Amino acid sequence: MRVIRHLPLTTLTAAIAVAGQAQAQTEITVGTVNNNDMVIMQSLTEAFEQAHPDITLDWVVLEENVLRQRLTTDIATQGGQFDVMTIGTYEVPIWAERGWLTPLDELPAEYQVDDLLQTVRDGLSHEGTLHALPFYGESSMMYYRTDLFDEAGIEVPEQPSWEQVREWAGQLHDPDNEVAGICLRGKPGWGENMAFVSTLVNTFGGRWFDMDWNPELDSPEWQEAVGFYVDLLNDYGPPGASSNGFNENQALFSSGKCAIWVDATSAAGRIYNPAESQVADRLGFAQAPVAETPKGSHWLWSWALAIPASSEKQDAAREFITWATSREYIELVGETEGWTSVPPGTRESTYANENYQEAAPFADFALAAMQSADPTDSTLEPSPYVGVQFVGIPEFQSIGTQVGQMVAAALTGDMTVEQALQNAQRATERTMQRAGYLD
Repeated sequence: MRVIRHLPLTTLTAAIAVAGQAQAQTEITVGTVNNNDMVIMQSLTEAFEQAHPDITLDWVVLEENVLRQRLTTDIATQGGQFDVMTIGTYEVPIWAERGWLTPLDELPAEYQVDDLLQTVRDGLSHEGTLHALPFYGESSMMYYRTDLFDEAGIEVPEQPSWEQVREWAGQLHDPDNEVAGICLRGKPGWGENMAFVSTLVNTFGGRWFDMDWNPELDSPEWQEAVGFYVDLLNDYGPPGASSNGFNENQALFSSGKCAIWVDATSAAGRIYNPAESQVADRLGFAQAPVAETPKGSHWLWSWALAIPASSEKQDAAREFITWATSREYIELVGETEGWTSVPPGTRESTYANENYQEAAPFADFALAAMQSADPTDSTLEPSPYVGVQFVGIPEFQSIGTQVGQMVAAALTGDMTVEQALQNAQRATERTMQRAGYLD
């Protein structure tokens, strides 16, 4: 004989509510880079899901070059694998023009769009409309070990030159004690080694293209800049420099194995954090070095969250990206991870926050670098493109990747600098001819 048990009404109601919630849940897939700020964002999944019980997050966290390849392939083919994409100031205007990204107009008043830094907003907009929301922003600067500089009697001027940097790297290079004179990006990729090399070329007076879109990669300025870079890293860099990108160099510098590091301002919070850095108490900073000109010596970049037009979960995706780029999120990170760990370079309110100012002695310096970078005027001679450390045309992703591989080959000695740049020139000319830029 089967016994039928009747649940109390309150229990039954609760069970129906839970079942309804489970059915109503929307899972969104977030593709992001394996940088520390994004790892923190992933760790706060529970906070978002508790505040939005109808949305769950599925994370795809990848190394920078791999992420770019996956996202570009997916959005170009309308694959729909991702509902939120972590992209930057290079991709946003190009993809928005093609209709690949969802416009982010009519954001809620509490999001406070006007609080976003103007240079960052401009870089993430197309025809005046935001198509991505900034998660963090950055320029570039020079970090150095004050203990080593003091021991050597080196005083750092307000604006270092690359010649001075080479001299300092030579004085401080100490491979017997596992300290490299300098660490710089060597890993090939348009957003890895070429992000740095492009700014170096800028300040040596070079440019990617003349006003008629003719490549200038075999110019004297490129030869001098890349030759300087190769010699500097081979003489005073760490072992295996051609394999080191942003993350690898940050790990080296944080563990005390670099005397000098020139890279993103966004790293400052981590290397000033004693929980993450062994050199937090002996750290100095200065403007990115210059050679012939200060123009284009420091970059302007933002990692941002965008919604592909192909996503079928637009509302949930918008809920997430507005949360992850909000003032409330920054305060959440400050309270849970410490104020040096908050995403920098996006909101004026961050730099007005007393907690951040107290924890981050570099804050105003980094903000000034971001505000002074001009993507429309980054080269000594006029150029036809927008961008400091990249060229804002669709073909640059392919061009920059190819050139980055050739520069890395020069660094490893597989080619001479002259051979690498001649090959880069020919490859870029072919690409530009196929794309219709050249007759």
